Amino acid sequence: MDFDLVPGALVRNPAALDWGLGQVQSAVGNRVTVNFENMGKMTLNVAVVALEIVDEPPDIGADA
Repeated sequence: MDFDLVPGALVRNPAALDWGLGQVQSAVGNRVTVNFENMGKMTLNVAVVALEIVDEPPDIGADA
């Protein structure tokens, strides 16, 4: 298991970008429950699904 997959971590599934940004709810062994913007709550086996850690949330409304 990736030790960065802790509750609160922001992730995305590179194989399903349309799921949107997700927040890890729980991680037990290889099972990680993530609440995705467009798919809702999903329990995934990270031995099969390679989640990508998102370092920072998108800066919505920031002056660029």
